Amino acid sequence: MKKRMTSGMERKMSRQYLILVLPGFIIFTIGLIVPLFLSIRYSVTSWDGMSAEKVFVGFQNYIDLFHDKNFLDSWWFTIKFTVANTIIQNVVALLFAVALDSGIKAQKFYRAAFFIPCLISAVIVGFVWLKLFSNVLPAINDWLGTNFNFLLFGDPKTVLSGLLIANNWQWIGYWMLIYLAGLQSVPAELYEAARVDGAGPVKRFFNVTIPMLAPAITICVVGITTGSLKVYDLLVSSTKGGPGRASTSVIYQTYATAINGRQYGYGSAMTVTLVLMLLLVALIQVKSLKKKEVQA
Repeated sequence: MKKRMTSGMERKMSRQYLILVLPGFIIFTIGLIVPLFLSIRYSVTSWDGMSAEKVFVGFQNYIDLFHDKNFLDSWWFTIKFTVANTIIQNVVALLFAVALDSGIKAQKFYRAAFFIPCLISAVIVGFVWLKLFSNVLPAINDWLGTNFNFLLFGDPKTVLSGLLIANNWQWIGYWMLIYLAGLQSVPAELYEAARVDGAGPVKRFFNVTIPMLAPAITICVVGITTGSLKVYDLLVSSTKGGPGRASTSVIYQTYATAINGRQYGYGSAMTVTLVLMLLLVALIQVKSLKKKEVQA
């Protein structure tokens, strides 16, 4: 009798869980899975996005991608942005987290101040930094009588630096909180044991803090990398892919090709290659970083 009641309650709870999960699953399927499969389907056609006719071209779109200088240049910019972003945000966020975890005064204020920018839309962030670089900072430059070049978005040589400044300003606080949560979960006994063994602050950091932060490092590295590979909205309001094509990312190039150029089939092929790259990079990072977590 008890077994029947238990199994009945389990079935009831399973149905309740299913009901709770179902809306999110439907939205996820309609918003992500279905468009992904449609992109794969359109990527083997020469569809223009408007006509009913979808001419099958096989893998020709994918072959053309490897001979498309604009697409290859957009990948080169995206890779540079991703590598620089991943290194800078991880290092600076970790250093800020260590500083806040050291017991300084007004910790709550600093946490809020660092976190607030990530609540702002990336489109607004791009617009704000565009105005700062083009109007506000040059005006301060003239007022002080200095000769610093703040027009970072206007020069192909400096546009990457300007975008990194804007993006890091927005997101460092977010990743800092993840590192801070990891730091606060490290047992104090480990630091005490390291002090007894004669380890200084630097040795404690590399031999205790870093290994114990391995799960947080995995989350931050994978999150920053995949997010950087998908950079788009920041570019829309700040550089529009310029000057020239100096800051055109893969997604920006895909949008320009599919929407502006009315080459939906070709643009879908770009989308599929980006998705495959995101999956590959995420799998490699998670697998390698998880090994270090086990070793730690």
